[in-house]
Amino acid sequence: MPRAIVAVTNDLSTDNRVHRTCMVLRELGYEVLLVGRHLPGSLPLDRPYATKRMRLIFRKGPLFYAEYNKRLFLLLLFARFKLVVANDLDTLLACHLAAKVRQKQLVYDSHEFFTEVPELVERPRVRRIWLAIERWIFPKLKHIITVNDSIARAYQERYGKELAVVRNIPLPRELGPLPSRQELGLPEGRFLLILQGSGINVQRGGEEAVLAMKELPDALLLIIGGGDAWPVLERMVEEHDLADRVRLIGRMPYERMMQYTRHADLGLSLDKDTNLNYRFSLPNKLFDYFRASIPVLVSDLPEVAGIVRKYEAGVVIDRVGPDVIAQAVKALQADPAGREALRRNAIFAAASLDGTREQDALKAVFQRLG
Repeated sequence: MPRAIVAVTNDLSTDNRVHRTCMVLRELGYEVLLVGRHLPGSLPLDRPYATKRMRLIFRKGPLFYAEYNKRLFLLLLFARFKLVVANDLDTLLACHLAAKVRQKQLVYDSHEFFTEVPELVERPRVRRIWLAIERWIFPKLKHIITVNDSIARAYQERYGKELAVVRNIPLPRELGPLPSRQELGLPEGRFLLILQGSGINVQRGGEEAVLAMKELPDALLLIIGGGDAWPVLERMVEEHDLADRVRLIGRMPYERMMQYTRHADLGLSLDKDTNLNYRFSLPNKLFDYFRASIPVLVSDLPEVAGIVRKYEAGVVIDRVGPDVIAQAVKALQADPAGREALRRNAIFAAASLDGTREQDALKAVFQRLG
């Protein structure tokens, strides 16, 4: 049985895109090893393929990336494998070098427009390093995947390479029984908003959503997941005395998270148009909200707003500001019939946006490897 090694820099717990990749590879007859890292709060794993979480000395910054890529390269140098899948630019260096030395196949899956994320745009010297790595390796790649047409076009314009597009649309999946609000510790009768995701970072609208709750006394905002903005959000909740209106809940297994989401009245996706990566984003949570049969409130970005407008499954706001968010939520609260129409459209969107087609597109990439 040929072996595929799939590499990521996260702790493997909540990355459904990577899980889908591993399951497709298994279906195609590969033995799979998923490699990531171990963190103090890492959740237990129960996967039908092998996993390895590396315990690293450093958790962030250049020393983390250097340590991770060195450890990954050494693993790939001596491990048995036919194919390595690099997920995002922060794994690509080690995967490219090992595949070249071992003369093995490499597939690169770019989950975002990595060199345009705000954390790099605002740190030009660090960005230059990542751009140098990308400019060195990207033109040499033969098999590249990304998450939407906008990012695919941007990379094509930059490097003249064709990319396969595999969107983050989940497969039809049994979500299990739904506990009551009471069983989840949620209040009955309050309008429930949710912002979920493992990458709730700067400029993704979390801060504005929290401040909007100052004008929404009869609503409750759940923020579930984690990210760079988490400590800031915690301070804001305390400083503005919003503990009765905002709850921050850490990462949890997907099925458990979706229990909260299915009780929500409105899902939020509020990335700001401050960099190319966010402008072209198409986050998983949009499809999770539709799967939970709830309408959405989103910022006016081409990929996200395009889908919401196409299915009329939510509200698009022209600016991510606390006042704009609060005004939109109040309008929805005052219009139960309109909200119900949006909910029905969200259900239709979930049925129409079939993850099976995306899985088939991913399968086709691997089948072309020969």
